[in-house]
Amino acid sequence: MKIHHHPLSGHSHRAVLFASLLGLNAELVEVDLKSGAHKKPEFLALNPFGQVPVLEDDGIAIADSNAILVYLAKKSGQRAWLPEDARGAAAVQRWLSVAAGEIAYGPAAARLITVFGAGFNAEEVIGRAHAVLNKLEAHLAGRDWLAADHPTIADVAIYSYVARAPEGNVDLSAYPAVKGFLGRVEALPGFVPFVQTPAGLTAHA
Repeated sequence: MKIHHHPLSGHSHRAVLFASLLGLNAELVEVDLKSGAHKKPEFLALNPFGQVPVLEDDGIAIADSNAILVYLAKKSGQRAWLPEDARGAAAVQRWLSVAAGEIAYGPAAARLITVFGAGFNAEEVIGRAHAVLNKLEAHLAGRDWLAADHPTIADVAIYSYVARAPEGNVDLSAYPAVKGFLGRVEALPGFVPFVQTPAGLTAHA
């Protein structure tokens, strides 16, 4: 199993984090985004959209970080991460959509400005970030996890860009429930920080 990733990518971190939480022996293959490696034919053969992460496993390539979470949850057989019942599965999917929508266009976009020099309007994306953080704060009031009474892939999907929101000048001090949630994710066995090669996984440039 290989995960093609970049250490500064929150989408990549989701995949790497979840593989580690599951105790999987994944090989990390760093994609040199600066040199355009993600736009070269060999990478586009894995993901025509030219984006990280990509998971290679059993002769297939899975692109998109949330799709990778679903794949790994199903393959691992650890059903708590992705409930089988309709209500539980829908609750998880709701937050996967938030991760791909409001989180991507809020805290993730704000961070893209400072980390990658993206040309977004800072005031606009920081405003979006606080809008979704207010919703997360309200949802997490009185509960530990987003979609169930235990951690699911919803929590993994939301974690990375929220944890690194301050890098995009998004202050988390007004969100104690969100900060408590981040701490609970970080306390999970197998947790690995963002922008760090996890112990037990091998990284290859």
